[in-house]
Amino acid sequence: MTYSVKEAFLTIQGEAGQAGRPAVFLRFAGCNLWSGLERDRATAVCTFCDTDFVGVNGDGGGKFKTPDLMADHVNSFWIGREGDPKLVVCTGGEPLMQLDGPLIDALHARGFEIAIESNGTIKAPEGIDWICISPKADAEVVQTSGQELKLVYPQEKAMPERFEHMDFERFWLQPMDGPDAVENTAAAMDYCLKHPKWRLSIQTHKYIGVR
Repeated sequence: MTYSVKEAFLTIQGEAGQAGRPAVFLRFAGCNLWSGLERDRATAVCTFCDTDFVGVNGDGGGKFKTPDLMADHVNSFWIGREGDPKLVVCTGGEPLMQLDGPLIDALHARGFEIAIESNGTIKAPEGIDWICISPKADAEVVQTSGQELKLVYPQEKAMPERFEHMDFERFWLQPMDGPDAVENTAAAMDYCLKHPKWRLSIQTHKYIGVR
């Protein structure tokens, strides 16, 4: 497989259970719920995405013909000391369209713990260390277990009660960004207070000014 990457960079994880942890973000190009083109947004399954995952022209982006080349590229961003825990967050778009067993093995061989941020519509391969699923609209969720389910709130077709039976260690509500962000944050806080199974997730990276 040739891996197509929009961008890759070292940052601080800003959301949910691993917030505050240094990580290499590996943003794969492409998604199965929206083309990424504005002309298709209105008819897409997911209509509120604010991420550019089209093409391979971002910082650290490109095409990588082998798992080793891809893993070496990820490793080139890490600046921690020898022996420090490494983390790569595979995101997108939809990372499970490309993340496969050989790449998982190559990243593990370089000492990385592997996390994914997925919409849950594709079953995750074995070997991923941290699975975060973020359901979108009425898309079927087939990855029903993992470390955390992070639901952007509110979504008319994806309300929290639809997912409470799934096998995740943590359930997060993340207020939908945009013009109604203040109201959405208040609504998410209110829901969490009334339903303590859910925790509030804030995109702290947007407050501290990192990607």
